[in-house]
Amino acid sequence: MGARQIRRIGLIGVGKHGARYAHHIRHDLPDLELAAIARRDGAKATAAARELGARPFADYRELIESSGVDAIIAVVPPTVHLDIVTHAARAGVPLLLEKPAAPSLVVGRAMLAALRAHPIPLMVAQTLRYNAVVRALRAACPDVGPLRSLTFTQRFERSPLGWLDDPAQSGGGIVLHTGVHAFDLMQVLTGLAADSVTCQMQAVHTRRTEDNFVATVCLGGGAALATASCTRSAGGRNAHIELGGERGTLIGDHVINRAVRVVGTTVEPLVVGDSVPTVLEVVRDFVAALRCGAPMPITLADGLRAVAVADACYAAARSGQVVPVERVEDGAASSRGAA
Repeated sequence: MGARQIRRIGLIGVGKHGARYAHHIRHDLPDLELAAIARRDGAKATAAARELGARPFADYRELIESSGVDAIIAVVPPTVHLDIVTHAARAGVPLLLEKPAAPSLVVGRAMLAALRAHPIPLMVAQTLRYNAVVRALRAACPDVGPLRSLTFTQRFERSPLGWLDDPAQSGGGIVLHTGVHAFDLMQVLTGLAADSVTCQMQAVHTRRTEDNFVATVCLGGGAALATASCTRSAGGRNAHIELGGERGTLIGDHVINRAVRVVGTTVEPLVVGDSVPTVLEVVRDFVAALRCGAPMPITLADGLRAVAVADACYAAARSGQVVPVERVEDGAASSRGAA
């Protein structure tokens, strides 16, 4: 796909997270214009559009088809993603899609099919890849050799967002909405595909979805093992990453914004730099790729590889068994056996 002129942005979803995108487009990216927004509530769409200086739409399909924007950013529950992808693909409009890429791999396959029928540039906003600590750890990985043991934890307070506990909107709980960060990073950092998982989950404050889970993931046919543990029932906020390599260990916390390298008993701080707004970095990367006709930095298939691990976690929690992770290729998905 060739280079594109990108200036006018349409934003679907201007809730808590969507408002971050709106802020960065208006205040930090002077070469972009927030031209149109969509929100289900027509009155709220009009009020938000007046404040943001954009054209309001109550129906995102109308925004996609008639607003004349150069690209679209969708910050909505994943259960809406298939319809947005389908309409954007038919309209030929590039799309930045917030994670999780899909509520399930079944839906993800339908999204891949829509892109095969009508190809458009599509990027999944796996925002944690852009975090300063994650970038520092990733840059230091060659120093510690092949990664064999990985740990990811995220601890958050109880979420005030009621829709997260409605499976019809959310598609799942913390496994899908937070776990995908860990499931994405463990594959990116090792360069290995996830093969199989075990998982246990709980509903502490929620009723219809899980808000606490622990999963183990086998990668690369047993070349590495990873654990992911996330909760929305904690009284504090932190996010620990530990990467055990053959020549040392990397430890970081992307909430507290610090990281170290451990070799033997020697601890050496890593240069992390200032915390960066990951949403801003995602939008910059998306637009830069469109403007120079480069491949999308994070493809739909990339995002679905994390969703495939989440799918396996739900199956493992139901069955109490080790469950294989389905492989996702660029443009297709196929089954694979357990490791």
